[in-house]
Amino acid sequence: MSAGDLGRAIGAGRIDPVALTERFIQAIADHPHSRRIYARTTIERALAEAGAAHQRARDGARLGLLDGVPVSWKDLFDSAGTATEAGSALISGRVPKRDAVVLANATAAGLVCLGKTHMSELAFSGLGLNPVTATPPCVNDESAVSGGSTSGGAASVAYGLAAAAVGSDTGGSVRIPAAWNDLVGMKTTSGRLPLTGVVPLAARFDTVGPLTRTVEDAALMLAALEGRKPADLRGASLRGMRFMTLKTVAMEGLRGAPRAAFQSAVERLQAAGAIVKTLEAPEVAQAMDLAAILFTVEAYGTWKTRIEAAPDRMFPMIRERFRSGGQFSGADYVAAWRRLDTLRAQWAARVAGFDAVLVPTSPILPPNADRLMTDPEYYVAENLLALRNTRIGNLMDCACLTLPTGVPSTGISFMAPPMAEERLLRIGAAAEAALA
Repeated sequence: MSAGDLGRAIGAGRIDPVALTERFIQAIADHPHSRRIYARTTIERALAEAGAAHQRARDGARLGLLDGVPVSWKDLFDSAGTATEAGSALISGRVPKRDAVVLANATAAGLVCLGKTHMSELAFSGLGLNPVTATPPCVNDESAVSGGSTSGGAASVAYGLAAAAVGSDTGGSVRIPAAWNDLVGMKTTSGRLPLTGVVPLAARFDTVGPLTRTVEDAALMLAALEGRKPADLRGASLRGMRFMTLKTVAMEGLRGAPRAAFQSAVERLQAAGAIVKTLEAPEVAQAMDLAAILFTVEAYGTWKTRIEAAPDRMFPMIRERFRSGGQFSGADYVAAWRRLDTLRAQWAARVAGFDAVLVPTSPILPPNADRLMTDPEYYVAENLLALRNTRIGNLMDCACLTLPTGVPSTGISFMAPPMAEERLLRIGAAAEAALA
């Protein structure tokens, strides 16, 4: 059941929040991959929150549709009294004293915290491979990675071990695992949701977003994370919607299944009344050339002291990716941001006449975990390719939504202007119906 359906059943008295939470806890305990998915569970907290939700439901005082619904949290959201380690031995044993603001908001909306999920180390990989802690499996191929960096979050929902998950997205870390596990994933606009209490990677790009079974769930989760009312999805239609498919960069080197799935998805959107045009956007290629400076310099600047104090505690592939940020100067970094601001303005002008820009969420299917561990060149190539299309949305400061295409482990992404999440969710609701 979707999170929304569970909430409606709680409201109708058909499901008790305590029984529901106990069932999720038992499912986690019984699942053969649970230790690869959850870094730690918060059973005492979950049952206390479920008990409070039970009382509110009995008193007719529910806080909202998701009051009493259990969800998982990526292991970089601070939770009071529970370790938050961001998938890294560099900060093992770190126990915050208070919840991250988004977790506090969700708790105030009645959501039940099941625990913390595994992730790529310090969130700096699109693959989800993490030999330091654990590598969650992909729901469609258990020998493959589940996508990063919100790897465990996606697996928790896909395997039925949480009704929804909360992750972060700096270059694709919500959308890639969502696509590879046939889920809906939302990258919110930078600055929309507070990052207080979220372990940083590159704060100017870091965002918070949900991984869910449905677009409605994504709207409900976004509302809970920021303490607002959810977007109204009623009557959403694709008729007359204008979409742009991005020819520049995004369609290059697609593997067979993602290419065919994207083309089929676009055809179904058109059959539902959408108008689709294909255009070049040279500013995207120019922005991609800046990515190596913008992401790595901020990431290494944020973590350099801890990394160099204990470099052997890190997965070497992640460590060296951080260190690559050290080859650039401060002048390089400032110049790159000034250039990106110009490119973002060009992009905004180019896409102004469209409701959203469409791209395949990932050019590839989830790679084999064992080969990633034994073939460094393969790891680097697959990681960069996995992140390529999603990174466009981060560079261009978009609100983004990925939906399943119907072909396993492939997604179609919708990119909208910054702070247009509500409009994007309405587009997503209509597209979801067309793609079903």
